Amino acid sequence: MTALDLSSPVAVVGTGTMGQGIAQVALTAGHPVRLYDAVPGRARDAAGAIGARLDRLVEKGRLAGDDRDAARARLTPVDGLAELADCGLVVEAVVERLDVKQRLFTELEEFVTEDCLLATNTSSLSVTAVGGALRHPGRFVGLHFFNPAPLLPLVEVVSGFATDVTSATRAYETARAWGKTPVACADTPGFIVNRIARPFYAEAFAVYEAQAADPATIDAVLRESGGFRMGAFELTDLIGQDVNESVTHSVWRSFFQDARFTPSLAQRRLVESGRLGRKSGRGWYDYADGAERPEPHTADKEQPPAYVVAEGGLGPAAELLGLIREAGIGIRQEDEDNGTRLVLPGGGQLVLADGQISAEFRDVVYFDLALDYRTATRIALSAAQDTSPRTLAEATGLFQALGKDVSVIGDVPGMIVARTVARIIDLAHDAVAKGVATEEDVDTAMRLGVNYPLGPFEWDRALGREFAFEVLDEMHERDPAGRYAPSLALYRHAYANDHREGTA
Repeated sequence: MTALDLSSPVAVVGTGTMGQGIAQVALTAGHPVRLYDAVPGRARDAAGAIGARLDRLVEKGRLAGDDRDAARARLTPVDGLAELADCGLVVEAVVERLDVKQRLFTELEEFVTEDCLLATNTSSLSVTAVGGALRHPGRFVGLHFFNPAPLLPLVEVVSGFATDVTSATRAYETARAWGKTPVACADTPGFIVNRIARPFYAEAFAVYEAQAADPATIDAVLRESGGFRMGAFELTDLIGQDVNESVTHSVWRSFFQDARFTPSLAQRRLVESGRLGRKSGRGWYDYADGAERPEPHTADKEQPPAYVVAEGGLGPAAELLGLIREAGIGIRQEDEDNGTRLVLPGGGQLVLADGQISAEFRDVVYFDLALDYRTATRIALSAAQDTSPRTLAEATGLFQALGKDVSVIGDVPGMIVARTVARIIDLAHDAVAKGVATEEDVDTAMRLGVNYPLGPFEWDRALGREFAFEVLDEMHERDPAGRYAPSLALYRHAYANDHREGTA
């Protein structure tokens, strides 16, 4: 099945930000485009706004003047659904209400031909439910663009329960012909991106609710150690706290209040107070003119230890050994399979975050996971109240000698980056095991849809197959309500080809 022919008109119903963006994508790809909005005059206003954006592209040298003129000639605002009768594809981008969308598509069926592809841009509703009222639901798909649609490459092509394979394939190939990167997805709450991204926000909020760190520190650790482009607090301020919370609640309710998707009480209070982020002038941060951005907690300078004893190869943190040597700090190596700790001169231990807490051990400081310990500019440490000041000082001085800022946070299991990445990996394995998408499409979706530095499966391979499972298993032991229970898919992955005594 090939992409929709360029001679076939494309209609966009709903002319808000997303509708205009989708129309611009189809228009610049070469299709005739019809714009319809239920509010009189809005389609014509949208056509004018799209034309103005095309003008700006010409000014910036990104579009030829002749191509702009041709695109404008192909753009037509219409006053009624009957004027969409000859369209080969209709994409809906109206309000996120099931009844409104269902009514729209049942009305559309009265006018369009039976081979017209119908698509919804919904980000939170069930594609199956939206198409369930149609006489011919096989031609109905989800085409979930990301905002701004002309710039962001990802499109989730969602097959509802009744979607024909030929319809999904045509939608996929059409998105690709438009210069987008499509990923195929089954109809599941949140699709790929909004399902698997939930822990990025949820775990940051959980660390904050546990009073282990403030938003500025958590954001800095996620960026400067985890490699994420933005921290969870600044990103939700950009998205809008009400929008982000609404998606979280939608996914949570759709999964029958699964503990893994539990919303944040702290975010609820923020929304209730009207602090919605940048658009309201205040969210987690204050955006008023002259307001100072809070600085992350950064530890005072400490002396580095003269040497450390490395027990094993440090697992995912193995790169630290080379950095320590380069800093002129001696390393005494002790063989230990899968060791992930350093012994400091004072006898205290420095251990990679593993889902346990410092209070359970004598004189232990945990250090957080980093995307790349060489390029990371900040490392988080956590210690119990009775951890010796010497051990914390030596641990701090060690990382400072490696050129890192150090943030000391409260004694929480999994710290910040480790728990976040482990949960993202777990949800990714669970989604693939349940037929939501392929591993390749999940990685593509998370890199392009939310700008993750690595896809979940890429990260999993880099960390080793047992890392995410062991972090979550330890966290689940300390919080057995279900939020951190590793999925069966992750369990199988962690212990695949395990021939230890007692296994078959």
